[in-house]
Amino acid sequence: MKSVILSLLRRLPRLRKQSQWHFLLLFPWFIPLISYWVVGDRYLSHVGTFLSATLLNLVIASVCLFTLDQLTQWVVRRYPNLGQTWQRVWRLLLVFLLVTPFFILGGIAVYDYFHLFGYQHNPSSTGQILLLNLAANLVSVGIDESVYSLNRWRENTLEKEQLKKINLQSQYESLKSQVNPHFLFNSLNSLSSLIADEPHRAEEFVDEMSKVYRYLLQTNEGELTTLEAELRFIQSYFHLLKTRYGAGIQLEVVIAEPFRTYQLPPLTLQMLVENAVKHNVIHANKPLLIEIKTSQVGRLIVRNNLQRKTGKVISNQVGLSNIMAKYRLLAQNDPIVTADNSFFTVALPLMAPNPV
Repeated sequence: MKSVILSLLRRLPRLRKQSQWHFLLLFPWFIPLISYWVVGDRYLSHVGTFLSATLLNLVIASVCLFTLDQLTQWVVRRYPNLGQTWQRVWRLLLVFLLVTPFFILGGIAVYDYFHLFGYQHNPSSTGQILLLNLAANLVSVGIDESVYSLNRWRENTLEKEQLKKINLQSQYESLKSQVNPHFLFNSLNSLSSLIADEPHRAEEFVDEMSKVYRYLLQTNEGELTTLEAELRFIQSYFHLLKTRYGAGIQLEVVIAEPFRTYQLPPLTLQMLVENAVKHNVIHANKPLLIEIKTSQVGRLIVRNNLQRKTGKVISNQVGLSNIMAKYRLLAQNDPIVTADNSFFTVALPLMAPNPV
């Protein structure tokens, strides 16, 4: 018995904090009380009986707590969110109301079978124990859930604050990109090369450039924009890239018509296209292909072939992290990012438009 107790005590620190306070609360009153009801007056009048019965019941209670802990963790993992409180609570109650009577009645059966400490079965005493156990379970689950919900609320509050900071950083980066000197310099270089030789194309270039900067200046007015608006912007943005890189860059857009009114955070496509241009070789003999399409399950797929630049590319790693932060602030699923030897792919959730 000593080795069993030591083994259980070694495992107790691994239990959830809620189960630890259960253990501390059980020992001073619950275990001695149940031991007295089971054994009778001999429990208090005989030192050997007191120690032996207490140790035996402590082992049974420890195994019971360990079982409850494992099942409770499983329930919490399945239903972790504050919005799933009811699903979590009734399952926890079911776990407690099934597990604890099993150990109590099992322990009483052991006492009765081996006639431990002169035990004689008393249905009235057993009923009292089960009623006390029911009350203890209700209080235990109530306190457990209150502590857990409070901790989750605090965690969610801290996470939202962190996401707000990330979103502010994202807005700051967007503001910087509006007047990005490198992009503006490259655009003006492209324009100057067109003015003398191809004035008609220069006029088109200025028109598309104005659309790009108008969209950039307006983009922080709302949290969401339609996919249709993003696509119009990305076509203008790509026109500037195409003028600069020529046959070295290609864009394919295949969007199912019903999804054009769906919504996503603004500038999402621009960040992904910019990311592809920044990190990959662009050459007429080795063109960079960027694909934008929708899936049947309502995701926007942005994919480019991988032909990474050999030199080290300076990156502040804010593009994808900003996109992730925006989706989390909107309480949406994270975009799915995958990469293999051939393609880099980002699958973005699209949000259905609000019904009129």
